[in-house]
Amino acid sequence: MKNIIVTGGAGFIGSNFVKRIVNNNYNIINIDNLTYASNINYLDEIKNKKNYFFYKVNILHKKKIQEILIKHKPLYIFNFAAETHVDNSILDSFKFLKTNILGTYCLLNTILDIKHLLDKKFKFIHISTDEVFGDMHGNKKKSLENDSYNPSSPYSASKASSDHLVTAWGRTFKIPYNITFSCNNFGPNQNKEKFVPVVINSIINNKKIPVYGNGNQIRDWIYVEDNVDGIIKVARKGIVNEKYNICADNLLSNKELIKIICEILVRKFNFKKNIFNLISFVKDRPGHDLKYSQNSSKIKNIGWRAKHNIYQALEKTIYWYL
Repeated sequence: MKNIIVTGGAGFIGSNFVKRIVNNNYNIINIDNLTYASNINYLDEIKNKKNYFFYKVNILHKKKIQEILIKHKPLYIFNFAAETHVDNSILDSFKFLKTNILGTYCLLNTILDIKHLLDKKFKFIHISTDEVFGDMHGNKKKSLENDSYNPSSPYSASKASSDHLVTAWGRTFKIPYNITFSCNNFGPNQNKEKFVPVVINSIINNKKIPVYGNGNQIRDWIYVEDNVDGIIKVARKGIVNEKYNICADNLLSNKELIKIICEILVRKFNFKKNIFNLISFVKDRPGHDLKYSQNSSKIKNIGWRAKHNIYQALEKTIYWYL
C-alpha cells in the first residue's frame, strides 16, 4: 500500500481528513504537535488500525521530519498543520509566522533533501484559505485561484507567505504540489474558539452570543466532509502545480448564520424561542474583512461538488456539540 503523510492530522479539518481516508488503500502517517487546537481523542476509533501511524512531532523539527519521510517515503504529503484563528494572530502573530511560514519552509526543504527517495508521482498538497485574497466587499466577481493576494490579518498574511514558498519551491526545485483554498469550514470537532462552536456553545450554556460589529460580514460556509472530499479529489485528479478553490456557494452573513442555528435548535432540538435574544453585538476586531467569495468552477471541472445541504449539515453539527 502507498503511504500518505498528514501534518496537523489531529486538528479539525486534518482529523476529519484522516478518518475519511484511512479506510482506503493507503497507510496513513499522522504528524501532529498536539497544540491546544488538536484533539487526539477524536481519532480513538481508528488508532488501532494497522494502516494508521501517529507521531507527536513539531513540523519545525527538521531532523525528526526527515526520519519519518525517509522511513515512509510518501506518495502524498497533506499539509494541514497551521495556526488558524484570526483573533489569536492579532494578539500573538509570532506563533503564526513560526508554524505557518517556517513550518512550511521546513517541510519543503526536507522534501528537497530526500526527493530522490520519494515516489515518482509524489505531490505536496498544501491547505490554504480564501482569506489570502482579502476583502471582496464591493467586488462583483468572485476570487479566482490566480488572483493577486491581498491578506488583511497576520493569519492570512502568514498563510499567503506559506503559499508563495510552495509555488517557489515548485518552480525552482521542481517539487510537485497542489494548493487548495478552503472557505469557512464547520462540523464535528472544530475548536470551541471558532464562530459556529461559539454560537452553539453560547446557546447551550444560555450565554450571550458575541457578534463582531454589525454582524453583516459575509462568508461562504462548507461542511468539513465536503472540503475533505475536495482535497482528496485535488490530490488524485488535480493538475500538478495548480491551485483549486474549494467552496460550497453558501454565502451568509454572520447574523444570518446565527439565526439559522437558532431556528434549527428551536425546531429540531426543542430550545425556546428566547435564544434569539442572546445575540449581542460587540466591538469589531481590527482589519475585519467584510466578505469572502470564491469561484469554484475549476474544481468542479475535475469532478467535485459539495454534497451537503447547509441546513442538514448544521443540524448534524449541532447534534454533535449537544
